[in-house]
Amino acid sequence: MGTEGARALLERAGTLNLQTGNLLSWGCGRKKCPATPSEEVRECIQKILTEWSSKVGQDQNQEMVEVLECTIAQAVEKMNPEERDELKVSAKLFIVGSNSSSIRDAVDMACSSLGVAQLDSVIVAPPPVEDGTSLSLEYLQPYWQELETLVENKKIVAIGTSDLDKTLLEQLYVWAQVKPSSNQVNLASCCVMPPDLTAFAKQFDIQLLTHNDPKELLCEASFQEVLQESIQNVKAHEWIPLWVLRYSVIVKSRGIIKSKGYIMQAKRNAS
Repeated sequence: MGTEGARALLERAGTLNLQTGNLLSWGCGRKKCPATPSEEVRECIQKILTEWSSKVGQDQNQEMVEVLECTIAQAVEKMNPEERDELKVSAKLFIVGSNSSSIRDAVDMACSSLGVAQLDSVIVAPPPVEDGTSLSLEYLQPYWQELETLVENKKIVAIGTSDLDKTLLEQLYVWAQVKPSSNQVNLASCCVMPPDLTAFAKQFDIQLLTHNDPKELLCEASFQEVLQESIQNVKAHEWIPLWVLRYSVIVKSRGIIKSKGYIMQAKRNAS
């Protein structure tokens, strides 16, 4: 019913902001557990797009906006300010485009969506480097500087990294004004934490965490594919994902996840 209206909006807009809201409350993926993090985010994006497009009216005079907010209103849960001290809000930010300013947009949107003034921790996963190129301090620096500014502005309490070996983690630690509080290590790349990384992290009080995220959580082609599947005849090739933020709200005293979800942003490149 609403596919034509949704397509018309997408053809006029320049930015698409997509929020899943609390997945635990509306059951995205409840029937079966997605095999991988990439499958989970694809499934969630598809469900949100399908639901949103079905509710968009076909009124040709409907307001065309530059920034489209694609979400299911009843799934978005703002935190009760009285409970804020009992909860920890953590996020991992996957940057798809190579623009470090995306970090500020992502953190602002997450805070607004959850109704909080700051996030307790943010781990950044910069865009994958090109084949044959190694991750370097120079590559990381602009992203880390954006995070440091957000710490100084009290939008984030602690910042962390993902998939750095001991050499690169040490280089970042020495250079950084705000030191990394954590470093995620991919379970697929090592069954046992490297001893040199463990020793360095212990010496400088850096928490080592494990994860099973792919190097690229959502690539451009994958997003365009899911957009095409969700809204018929949309010009999916014009849309480029910029970043995906995955958040979780944890009850500190019990270690229980109260809320989790995804927020993402895409831009339309109509040239």
